[in-house]
Amino acid sequence: MTTHFPFSNSYVSLGDTFHRRILPTRVAAPRLVKLNRPLAAELGLDADALDSTEGAEILSGNKVPEGAEPLAAAYAGHQFGNFVPQLGDGRAILLGEVVDRQGRRRDIQLKGSGPTPFSRGGDGRAGLGPVLREYIVSEAMAALRIPTTRALAAVATGEDVYRETALPGAVLTRVASSHIRIGTFQFFAARGDDAALARLAQHVIERHYPEAAAAPHPVRALLEGICARQAALVARWMQVGFVHGVMNTDNMSIAGETIDYGPCAFLDAYDPATVFSSIDRNGRYAYGNQPAIANWNLARLAECLLPQLAPEEGEAVEIAKEALSGFAEAFNTAYFDGFRRKIGLSERQEEDAALIQDLLKAMAEQGADFTLTFRGLGKAAEAEQADANLRALFTDPAAYDDWALRWRARLANDPMGPGERQAAMDAANPAVIPRNHLVEDALAAAMGGDTGPFERLNEALAEPYLDRPDFAAYAALPPARERAYRTFCGT
Repeated sequence: MTTHFPFSNSYVSLGDTFHRRILPTRVAAPRLVKLNRPLAAELGLDADALDSTEGAEILSGNKVPEGAEPLAAAYAGHQFGNFVPQLGDGRAILLGEVVDRQGRRRDIQLKGSGPTPFSRGGDGRAGLGPVLREYIVSEAMAALRIPTTRALAAVATGEDVYRETALPGAVLTRVASSHIRIGTFQFFAARGDDAALARLAQHVIERHYPEAAAAPHPVRALLEGICARQAALVARWMQVGFVHGVMNTDNMSIAGETIDYGPCAFLDAYDPATVFSSIDRNGRYAYGNQPAIANWNLARLAECLLPQLAPEEGEAVEIAKEALSGFAEAFNTAYFDGFRRKIGLSERQEEDAALIQDLLKAMAEQGADFTLTFRGLGKAAEAEQADANLRALFTDPAAYDDWALRWRARLANDPMGPGERQAAMDAANPAVIPRNHLVEDALAAAMGGDTGPFERLNEALAEPYLDRPDFAAYAALPPARERAYRTFCGT
């Protein structure tokens, strides 16, 4: 059976300054660890054909399918605030683009597929642990209804990669609306290549923001559109306790999707200062800093677009400032509307922001678990007897009691009925997230050859808003050891 990819490539046509053509490096013994069959169907691919020896050859990079035009994309980026004028795909190769069954253009990329001209001395490979982590978390984010890149497949290479020690190697097949980043614009701005910037902006408008083409000023509309999507995305991250961990400009997709799951993790006990990444020593990308960092990143994008915003620099700067000013309002609206849903409110009232912030403050001071607190509120909205489970999450239960009095008074002024309210709250508050200890346990087992816990965890995360007795252990409080949890980049 021959595996067919219906490629319809567009990024490659932008020209050689945007990428370097490169073939994946062959691996010794590719073996399919996980195939995402539902995603394959979305993409118009034959899952049975992919789940074969030939499929493993393609998904490892050993065989390039017909119609693919492999390339490593060029981009720059601010890494922890420091600008690097050339980064690029150092261990990823874009095979090409397909138009899926819903008419959406999607990139298909191999991550961990060998060195490229942008590898900067690296081996271009990935370990099995980071590959499976990205598979777990990106698919969990999709199930949580948060815009994200997706994982089509994980393939073991039959070769070791060497970091601090020898690790089994793997390749991830990643799917994205595109892999264009803020850093892609920075690459050409750093070189003063206004013609390439204009081509890139036009490509992004056509591919991701077609409504901007009809605006009186398309590039301004593009910038405003990107700001709006980033604001909504970060608000949604925060509503499930997600910490990206490395919000460098080269890790921020202009399509408004979550991309690059390296040192990411989810909150257990709520604390806005939480940092998981071992290399984020100053807390730049802490949970509570994510909106400000997104805004800072967007300002770097606006700098790249200045020549296209107006011929005179002063006028261009004013246009950019006006476009960027929309981020705060868009974020605050998405953030508070989302948290209103989480605490069972269907209408806006002026005091809601204080009610939400006071709950979060009490949770931080009392060490309350983020996910369990909000999930428990759905039951407490139905019956005060459920308060016992919530009170137990707070070091001083009186802190919850004081807040709950105000909350119930506010619920009484909201038109939604009790049964309707719990259903709406359960749809906003997941029961199951990729708890950090569960992810680590699944990865450790897989590294030892047992993928059972990995499969079971993916099954639990596939329907995160349902209470399923078979997966009750996945919704429980984490062990105390997770308080000092640290993540690593994987490169």
